[in-house]
Amino acid sequence: MMDESKSAFTLLCGAPDPGHSRQEVRCAVRFPLALPVLLTANHGEFAALTRNVSASGVLFELDRPLQAGLDIGFSLRMPGTVLGTPRDVLVHCRGRVVRCSMSQAQYQAAATIDEYQFAEQ
Repeated sequence: MMDESKSAFTLLCGAPDPGHSRQEVRCAVRFPLALPVLLTANHGEFAALTRNVSASGVLFELDRPLQAGLDIGFSLRMPGTVLGTPRDVLVHCRGRVVRCSMSQAQYQAAATIDEYQFAEQ
C-alpha cells in the first residue's frame, strides 16, 4: 500500500527517565485524536471515541466498561493531515484491552494494536 502511511506508524522508543520510579516506557508517538469508532468483540458491537492513537495502542472513551484481556476489532480512518499523506487512510486493527477505568462520566479503555492492515482505497 502506501509507504508514507506505514512510516507514520513507525515505533520511536526511548529509555525510561531514571528520575521516575515507575517503569513505564512508551515506544510510540501518540496522536491526540478524537475519532469515532465501532468496536467489535465476541459479545457484539458498540460505539467508542478514540482519545489518542499510536502504532502500538489506542485509548478509547466509551459508555461501558471493557474487561482486560478482551480481544477487539476496530477500524480507524486516520486523517491524512496527521499521517502526512494526501488522503485519509483506513486502517483495520485487531487488539486486546489492557485496562479499563472510569474517568469522570465515561469509561476509558486502553488497548494494544496487535495487528493492522491498510484498506485498499
